[in-house]
Amino acid sequence: MVDRRMNTKKSEELYRLACGVMPGGVNSPVRAFKSVGGTPRIIERGEGAYLYDVDGNRYIDFCCSWGPLILGHADPDVRAAVKEQVDRGMTFGVSTEVEYQLAEFIVSHVEPVQKIRFVSSGTEAIMSAIRVARGFTGRDLILKFEGCYHGHADHLLVKAGSGPATFGQPSSAGVPAAFSAHTAVLPLDDERALKEFFGRHGDRLAAAVIEGVPANNGLLIQRPEYMQLLRGLTEKHGSLLILDEVITGFRLGPGGAAAHYGVAPDLLIYGKVIGGGLPVGAFGGRADVMGVLSPDGPVYQAGTLSGNPVAMVAGLTTLRKLVSENPYGVLEGRTNTLAHDVNRRLSTAGGQIMQLGSIFWLLFQSQAPRAAHQIDSGGIARYNHLHRMILDAGVYLPPSGYEVCFVSAAHTDDMLKSAVEIIADCVGRATPKT
Repeated sequence: MVDRRMNTKKSEELYRLACGVMPGGVNSPVRAFKSVGGTPRIIERGEGAYLYDVDGNRYIDFCCSWGPLILGHADPDVRAAVKEQVDRGMTFGVSTEVEYQLAEFIVSHVEPVQKIRFVSSGTEAIMSAIRVARGFTGRDLILKFEGCYHGHADHLLVKAGSGPATFGQPSSAGVPAAFSAHTAVLPLDDERALKEFFGRHGDRLAAAVIEGVPANNGLLIQRPEYMQLLRGLTEKHGSLLILDEVITGFRLGPGGAAAHYGVAPDLLIYGKVIGGGLPVGAFGGRADVMGVLSPDGPVYQAGTLSGNPVAMVAGLTTLRKLVSENPYGVLEGRTNTLAHDVNRRLSTAGGQIMQLGSIFWLLFQSQAPRAAHQIDSGGIARYNHLHRMILDAGVYLPPSGYEVCFVSAAHTDDMLKSAVEIIADCVGRATPKT
């Protein structure tokens, strides 16, 4: 394969103009390509498993809008349903039939969810669920885990301190220390630290919140025994378990990570797939817990665009199609094959793919990490260095070595074979010969 650089003149010019009117030229930081270098590609359209930029370049897309597009870009059924709804109206600010239908669909397919409320983002959903947990328990303390990301609410932008069980320190400017003082942070996959924390603080803990599969800081697949221990400790101490399924909900199957691990959380957080590619979030769970939510209870939450009919119909169409066509076995099989082929080709270059269902992570270290501190920063730097070469060869990977990738129903065997060849070739050319 010939090393080449794509023509990106229009992307470069548009990004330059964007930097004059938007901070960093973007509306979400990772899009700025700061970790991987180069100019962000300005995308014009998506079709199936491909992205097309404004310069006419085509990419096999493994970002999939960071996970929502499990059916691929511009799925014909979702697109038709959205167009039909747009013709009827895009927002009303009042209740619609389709929001009830989507709520009923999720409640009927996810056993731990008895009632659900829709919002406009995953961040909004987790922020609201924590307020519900505090209102239900009458407690203030929240436990999160190092390496798990739950959106950019002030009290969740915290990092671990120097000890194995520490109270949070703000990890972003603009967050008062007092806001994060009620958030404790533990390392993942540390049973001793978990037991010690609950022994000291369990009786004043409102909720423990954890990603279904931590996938915002690498793919940190947890042991079922660890997740079940966490569930048991929260039950013992009268605190709630909040499972953040923004990425895993309906991505791993209708039951998500809760079914994968065999746990029944008190509250679950949704986003991404349940919106079919449109902005959406949701939180739901036990009826008695959700019962504290206004207008039934004293915990206030509201949103002008919550339950937006266009997002609801896109989500409902997507979920109905997933359940009726049941592509999960095919998705997992194709991702398995991709991982096997890449691992075989990169075995001598120190690279590998970790995978769960249709989620995968390209990493450059021998040990598969389960905790954030086990991630090799040198391996992340190597990925970041390779990103531009792989991108110019026509494969769109996330612009950060910490981010995961997704396979959609639109990815074909031939596309995946082509991606394997591109990745292996680029890694081979960038690896010093010994």
